[in-house]
Amino acid sequence: MSDLRRVGSHPDFWYPVLHGYKLKPGKVITTAFAGEPIAVARAADGSVFALEDRCAHRQVPLSDGVVCGSSLKCGYHGWEYAADGRCTSVPYLSGDRSRPHGVRAYPCREAYGLIFVFPGDPAKAASVPFPQIPASTDPLYKTRFLDRRIACHYSFMHENLMDMNHQFLHRSLMGSIRPTLLGSSRGADFMEARYTFARVGGSGSLGETLIIGEKKGQDEMVIRTQYPYQTLTFGRGDGKNALDLWLAYVPVDREQRVTASFGLMNIKRPGIPGIIHLFWPFIVWFTEGIFEQDQRVMESEQRAWDAQGEDRNNEVFPVIRQLREVLARNGRPISDSASAPPPAPASQEPTHGLPEVGGNASRGTLSPPPRRAVRRTRVPQVPPAAPDIGPS
Repeated sequence: MSDLRRVGSHPDFWYPVLHGYKLKPGKVITTAFAGEPIAVARAADGSVFALEDRCAHRQVPLSDGVVCGSSLKCGYHGWEYAADGRCTSVPYLSGDRSRPHGVRAYPCREAYGLIFVFPGDPAKAASVPFPQIPASTDPLYKTRFLDRRIACHYSFMHENLMDMNHQFLHRSLMGSIRPTLLGSSRGADFMEARYTFARVGGSGSLGETLIIGEKKGQDEMVIRTQYPYQTLTFGRGDGKNALDLWLAYVPVDREQRVTASFGLMNIKRPGIPGIIHLFWPFIVWFTEGIFEQDQRVMESEQRAWDAQGEDRNNEVFPVIRQLREVLARNGRPISDSASAPPPAPASQEPTHGLPEVGGNASRGTLSPPPRRAVRRTRVPQVPPAAPDIGPS
């Protein structure tokens, strides 16, 4: 297998790029997928749409513009674009002139408090399954919204969560934990591992106890990479899981060495109504501590790769070796993985000499898309962690 750190995320999936509560009606926010800037806007009626964050005229960011009803107007010369990317108005062109080419529009949906875009071939968006996260709409759970920007390749994040043998890293928060692999399974686009745990020294924190409860019988944690997403559930076979975690890792820069991690951590409410709100700060403190320790070590792994110029990891755990195969099989070489735009919405005449660019290769095809001129892209400033906003 070639160097996994040179394999990019495949764009033909639904990826979250923004928490819905951050985008107010009439506002626009810039985000990115693999170096391609995307302007996400909320129309006056509350609907969301996403456009390439470059005006077709002078290539300035549309995110610096103004939302007008259900369209987006460039802040420079006032060119206006509909939600489907068509240029609908150029203020200084007479009404009998055809409009210039528009910009790329991305299929866009809002669900579970997140705004998703489909950065790949838009013709596939309707047929690619949308993430199903039933725990996030189940009143038996309270949801913590996760949002971290991590300076590493997304594969380090899949490996970190899948490999529970790293519990020594969390000794200051969880004491001494011994994981036992119960079994694993894999397919063309998934890898799953099942663990149980025993505490062999020290003690856990209150936050840990509040999430998973007291030890009663054998616990089981199931971690699954279902490409490109990752999930973790924890339970004891006594009904609904105590913890149900869903994660998506979104490449930010073209080299895919910076990842925006979006997650929904669904924690089962205890039997006493309202008590979870009282203890929520302890849960946040504990989980933030775990995430910070993981982030620090994953960014260290990326720095080592950058310094060495290749992956020199001596991986011995079969589960991770198999996971790497799944990630490599379903991704694309990074030179291919930045989503090339499909043809812009057609006009009656090609004005201003703007080229029409072909669509993406189909999933699994390794031939590169048409090359585009390299432009400076705006990288979204994602805070280390988003506040806990969601169902109470």
